[in-house]
Amino acid sequence: MKIYGLQKMTLLDFPGKVACTVFLGGCDFRCPYCHNFELVNGTAPAVMEEEELMSFLKKRTGLLDGVAVTGGEPCLHRDLPDFLRKVRSLGFQTKLDTNGYHPELLSRILEEGLADYVAMDIKNSPAKYAMTCGCTGVDLGLVRESIRLIMRFAPDYEFRTTVVKEFHTAEDFREIAEMIAGASKYYIQAFTDRDTVPCRTLHAPEREVLEKAVETVKERVSCVELRGID
Repeated sequence: MKIYGLQKMTLLDFPGKVACTVFLGGCDFRCPYCHNFELVNGTAPAVMEEEELMSFLKKRTGLLDGVAVTGGEPCLHRDLPDFLRKVRSLGFQTKLDTNGYHPELLSRILEEGLADYVAMDIKNSPAKYAMTCGCTGVDLGLVRESIRLIMRFAPDYEFRTTVVKEFHTAEDFREIAEMIAGASKYYIQAFTDRDTVPCRTLHAPEREVLEKAVETVKERVSCVELRGID
């Protein structure tokens, strides 16, 4: 497993834990608002091998509670379960970020108890999912199966949507609420522009749009909050 980035300490990426964040490369989506697109398109070089990361983690035993694994899309890597096992063998809890497009591997991870927390991105309403992912076609059956697996088997989890003015409307959130009805936590966060974002013509939504989205989803989800909004 090659490591494409390491944030040595974070209080934000793994709720309730002092953690580090490990970035893996590659993704099957091409979201035009992605903040880590250099990990998606392969232009970022690996920063270390797995052995060096494990050496770092051994030195952080007792200082860190957990390891958040993100990307890119971690579930593209078929050796991800083995990687998570190694991390957990050092005494760390694990969080997995995923786009939900690999329910077969996700199922293995959950069945083996290899993730204490799973965060899945809900890109948009079904009709606009492929457009928002920057793809010509998306199998929504895979997305829906990952939602089901997470809600049933993950020890703790969240769903989340990054809202882009050009992509999301109030009606989209009614349909998103149907997709994740009964979920325990859903976070809505506004798009912010960065130099690494591939499409430079996108904008954050107005705050009132975000607040209306919260009220819409609350009809079907128990806890809905804005994240990263002052």
